[in-house]
Amino acid sequence: MFAKEIFKKISNQLWEIPQSFRSDMRVPARIYASEKMLEEIQEDRSLEQLVNIATLPGILKYALAMPDIHEGYGFPIGGVAAMDAKRGVISPGGVGYDINCGVRLLTSSFLHSELAPYLVDLANQIARDVPSGVGRGGRMVLNEKDLDAVLLGGAGRMVAQGYGVKEDLEKSEEGGCLLNADASLVSDHAKQRGRDQLGTLGSGNHFLEIQRIEKIFLPEVAKIFGMRENQITVMIHTGSRGLGHQVCTDYVRLMNEKLPSWNIKLPDRELASAPLDSDEGQRYFKAMAAAANFAWANRQMITNLVRQAWERVLSHKTSGKYNLDLVYDVAHNIAKFEEHEIDGKKVKVCLHRKGATRAFGPGRVELPEIYRAVGQPVLIPGSMGTASYVLVGTETAMAESFGSTCHGAGRRMSRAESRRRISGQTLKKELEAQGIIVRCASMSGLTEEAPLAYKDINEVVDVVDRAGLAKKVARLVPLAVVKGE
Repeated sequence: MFAKEIFKKISNQLWEIPQSFRSDMRVPARIYASEKMLEEIQEDRSLEQLVNIATLPGILKYALAMPDIHEGYGFPIGGVAAMDAKRGVISPGGVGYDINCGVRLLTSSFLHSELAPYLVDLANQIARDVPSGVGRGGRMVLNEKDLDAVLLGGAGRMVAQGYGVKEDLEKSEEGGCLLNADASLVSDHAKQRGRDQLGTLGSGNHFLEIQRIEKIFLPEVAKIFGMRENQITVMIHTGSRGLGHQVCTDYVRLMNEKLPSWNIKLPDRELASAPLDSDEGQRYFKAMAAAANFAWANRQMITNLVRQAWERVLSHKTSGKYNLDLVYDVAHNIAKFEEHEIDGKKVKVCLHRKGATRAFGPGRVELPEIYRAVGQPVLIPGSMGTASYVLVGTETAMAESFGSTCHGAGRRMSRAESRRRISGQTLKKELEAQGIIVRCASMSGLTEEAPLAYKDINEVVDVVDRAGLAKKVARLVPLAVVKGE
């Protein structure tokens, strides 16, 4: 437990643990949170993990935590760190096991009133067509050559094969592909785990939701994003599946073996890191990029399956356009080289975002031209049965958080605790009583992801909105939820 007097209050939403707090800290540590949330955060090891980040070689400015912060592996989930591109380190724990777990949002041409009679049919068809659950494979089983092509090409590989349109790539972070990927640096074991998982949802907090836009906060921005009140949307939340998990496992083991030779002293072995300019650091970055590309390809394939299910159901029931248009696709477990202004100078950094979302403000050339004048769409999924949000990136985020914001509600209860305290059958009945259609492979999958297990998404989003890291554009509420185990 951190004594309250340790925290320096910068604003009602921002707190700092000074560099003097611990002798091994190289920079201060900052936390975006309300005063009430700051107390709740101290119930796990997440603040200790944040302080540990501040000890890493080459870290610049400060270690950051978003209001959805909770304990993770090495880095807390919700952690952000900028490493000097020449003198810094790269840490698998700063990316996470589910490399490029991320979110994409699709908008339909229909209003809720038009699709309400067909929601059950849509949920059933999507649940049949998109495999979900622990280790669950899909219909596509890739040989080594085709898998390597996916690891190198990301979402672009899928579009080239007819599983999407070029606009899907234009409206994806990094165009749906990191160019530094090297498939040869992904182990055979990792490839074996991923060869049949393209186009699959997975388990845990991954989900696929049909939603309704309940409220618009910034009408002019929403119009540019192609969004309007009561419009039906689809949100997809998943990542790199077993392949990404194995990449992380492989390189954590490798880096822990090599740490003594680099003379890197860590307060926690889970922070296993390699100098960015070392052979091991470069190998991990390129393997991580390949896993990130697999995740983008996975979300692209799921998008294609949802579009097919959408048309299969609606073409027999209603007239109109059955297209589902991509608003944006964002990553929230990734390390990338970006340029940020630090102390008045533009600096190239290796930006670690773990359970944090990029939130670039207006004018950044990395954004699609259609969004460049207003800023990047920021997608913040809620917990099951609660609202999700679309926000827009800001200049404040560029100046204060390396263009980063939160990625979701953030857990407040372990999965084991959720299973002890919550009945899956009861929860399913409660959600259905709210008019939410639920399709889940097991009751344990429901209990682990119950709203009670998460922080209040509205409070989390309000913190980043008040802090100016991203501004609320729209609130979306669930109509149908598809989950794995």
